[in-house]
Amino acid sequence: MSIEVQSVRKTFGDFTALRDVSFQVPKGELVALLGPSGSGKTTLLRIIAGLEAADHGSVLFHGEDATDRSVRDRQVGFVFQHYALFRHMSVFENIAFGLRVRPRKLRPSEQEIHTRVHALLKLVQLDWLADRYPPQLSGGQRQRVALARALAVQPQVLLLDEPFGALDAKVRKELRRWLRRLHDEMHITSVFVTHDQEEALEVADRVVIMNEGGVEQIGTPGEVYDHPATPFVYHFLGNVNLFHGRIHEGRARIGEIEIEAPEHADARDIPAVGYVRPHDIEVTRHRNGTAAIEATVSYIHLIGPLVHIELTGCDSGNLIEVALSKDRYQEMKFQEGERVFITPRNLRVFAQGSQAGAGEGLAKA
Repeated sequence: MSIEVQSVRKTFGDFTALRDVSFQVPKGELVALLGPSGSGKTTLLRIIAGLEAADHGSVLFHGEDATDRSVRDRQVGFVFQHYALFRHMSVFENIAFGLRVRPRKLRPSEQEIHTRVHALLKLVQLDWLADRYPPQLSGGQRQRVALARALAVQPQVLLLDEPFGALDAKVRKELRRWLRRLHDEMHITSVFVTHDQEEALEVADRVVIMNEGGVEQIGTPGEVYDHPATPFVYHFLGNVNLFHGRIHEGRARIGEIEIEAPEHADARDIPAVGYVRPHDIEVTRHRNGTAAIEATVSYIHLIGPLVHIELTGCDSGNLIEVALSKDRYQEMKFQEGERVFITPRNLRVFAQGSQAGAGEGLAKA
């Protein structure tokens, strides 16, 4: 079942939670709503589920307006961050609960319930824990039980609100890979809320990036990371370096570097900010005849397969972060205090008026 959100608005008193949000989830896709706390993600998910009413706009399921449908009639499965399992019920009974409370004419037989629950337990790899109770399970196991319970009622749409937010990093990583494999097997149209950039980029087919109640960008994980549409998206999806300069008639000048900026063809000598990821910066000891920015190595830190080098711009004094492979670092053997030259390989320029939350030097997500 496809989902379409059309111009949804929602306020709570003087606070505007959602500002004319619109997007589509094609049938069978897994879409992430990604953004910082307070960006409207959970409110939007609750409106899709029917747990919250929009002040304006509509939600369509498979092309039909579902705005006035009850939660039950929307045929959605909902998975919460904190599991919401019944502590006094076994794993089996927790999963069977949604089937047992159906109206008599829609309720499956006991044999059907037994068969469906055991099939789900096998699907979520917990068939050996059917008789246990939630307090006897790990956090990751509880979340898989919560997902099986949501799937038991055979929903047309699966909604997950920060499903792995209460788990430690290692378990979270394992479960999101498991969720991706499960989705590839079942192909249920799914929307999940997260503030974890890595989680969204690893699990989702497409990502809806939200900020202050609006949508900043929609695209595949590769599109939003490699081609951020706004300064906010650059900031939110990982570390980014900022370089200040100016734009004039479609050309941007950042220090000694000049690049084409055709989207700013009408600009007349206005302030600009260049954005570049730490791994998109080349560091050399010599200028090599190309335009480059002079800097001083201030700190070197080895993290796994990467070497993070912090530099100080000689002209600006700004902090610049560079990420090198360990092999490249071993080849160059840079030293703290050394004077070097940096050349951005993938510099994206925004007019300073379009800047969202940018500061001096390195901006961290």
